[in-house]
Amino acid sequence: MTSGNIQLLSETLAKAKAENRAALIAYLPAGFPTVDGGIAAIKAVFDGGADVVEVGLPHSDPVLDGPVIQTADDIALRGGVKIADVMRTVKEAHEATGKPVLVMTYWNPIDRYGVERFTEELAAAGGAGCILPDLPVQESAVWREHADKHGLATVFVVAPSSKDARLATITAAGSGFVYAASLMGVTGTRESVGEQAADLVRRTRATSGLPVCVGLGVSNATQAKEVAAFADGVIVGSAFVQRILDADGDEAAGLDAVRELAGELAAGVRRVS
Repeated sequence: MTSGNIQLLSETLAKAKAENRAALIAYLPAGFPTVDGGIAAIKAVFDGGADVVEVGLPHSDPVLDGPVIQTADDIALRGGVKIADVMRTVKEAHEATGKPVLVMTYWNPIDRYGVERFTEELAAAGGAGCILPDLPVQESAVWREHADKHGLATVFVVAPSSKDARLATITAAGSGFVYAASLMGVTGTRESVGEQAADLVRRTRATSGLPVCVGLGVSNATQAKEVAAFADGVIVGSAFVQRILDADGDEAAGLDAVRELAGELAAGVRRVS
């Protein structure tokens, strides 16, 4: 039986901590702008300095995602992206870099595909785990059983509205890290990430020894530095997607742009002063 790379994910986050910095976690959807183009973009982001990449599984009803990622998902879905393409994206990105690659997906596609089949294929592809933003913890036992069996992390999302008792329930069930949504609402770039996020990280850490990584709203090096001061990882998605959209079909320009942004953000998470 193949085993996934939860260990690699944990080691990568621990290494960043040992270097007295936050990890840089990037998000890009599979199949955007094409399957091959998406794989190239992930390699470019790793090349620029990302520690971990989340591969989005494009979905027709992305409730957590703002307009930028919805646009990218739409392009990927119109291009005919399938779960097999997501697995190939994970496999090729991990094999090319040796770095941890997760899948971020809504529950419905996994449920329809089959939990056993999905976890087995993700582990075989070298995946490190799954971020499941809409899977309620109390309904996650079957998923977690298969994920554990295949060496995959189960990353749950916590929000500023989560009460302390709820945080404890979520973190007890999760593995790899905890995804802390910095604010209420959907993904996208914001002017400030702010105090809500710092408070959520503090409250989440009080319930668990898992690393706490903050996403939603981080788009530049200044914000990455701000979040890195209190979080174990900084998650950036929409800003990378926007760079590819801005390249307007020029693949080389898009790759240069995401590599450059990754470099700026990587410098941001390393600035501790």
